Formats: sequence, C-alpha cells, structure tokens
Amino acid sequence: MNYEEMLEIAINETPKNKENNDRFEIPKVKGHVQGNWTIINNFHLIAKKINRDPEHLLKFILRELASPGEISDSAAIIKTKVSSEKINQKIEKYVQEFVLCPVCGKSDTVLKNEKGITIKVCKACGSKQTVERIK
Repeated sequence: MNYEEMLEIAINETPKNKENNDRFEIPKVKGHVQGNWTIINNFHLIAKKINRDPEHLLKFILRELASPGEISDSAAIIKTKVSSEKINQKIEKYVQEFVLCPVCGKSDTVLKNEKGITIKVCKACGSKQTVERIK
C-alpha cells in the first residue's frame, strides 16, 4: 500500500468536523406560580437542549433551592414560590458545573459513572473531569 492510498484511508476514517457556529444558549424558564407551587412548563425542553436527564437537572435545582418538587409529564413542579430569575440562575450554575467543558468551553459533554465517580467527558476535545455527585 503506497502513501496516497494510506492517506485516502486516513481521510475517509477521520470524523468530519462539524462546523457549528450556533452559540450554545440555554432556554429561559417559562412557567407560572399556582398557589404555593412554581410550575416550569418548558422544563423538558431545557433538559433536552442541554442534553441532560431531566431528573438529574431537577434534583440539582431542588437541592440548590432547598425545596421539594417533582416532574410531571409536561412540566417540573417546585413546591414553593420561586422567581424565574432565580431558577434561571440555578440552571446556569448547573450548566457550568455539569455541561460545559472546562478546557474547550463547548457543551458537547456526557456524564459517565465510573466506579461510583461521576465524570464529565467532552466529546469535542476528549477532556475528562470529575464532577460532584448529586445525592
């Protein structure tokens, strides 16, 4: 096999770099207060956009707010009155800790559990970082 053939094989097997000029944006919370509860109507959309499990995201938010809550089919319910601004701040904190890569700053990460330790792995640059486990 000559150099040109090997080069052609290498080029074909190399993953294509998807140029994504879209800026990563977190959707703002849309919801309402119903009695003493706060309903987040677009919670599943937010979790999908940041590519995380809705249960994990809600667990973090509830811990940060020191409040009980649950996920329904269409929304997240926080069993206390909370402003959308405060919820957005908690989601941004979650994204910084559990989504964005500390090396390249991209959102192309996944959470993996290895021997009881949660690790954030970046699919863009390959870096690995341990993250706090949400209890």
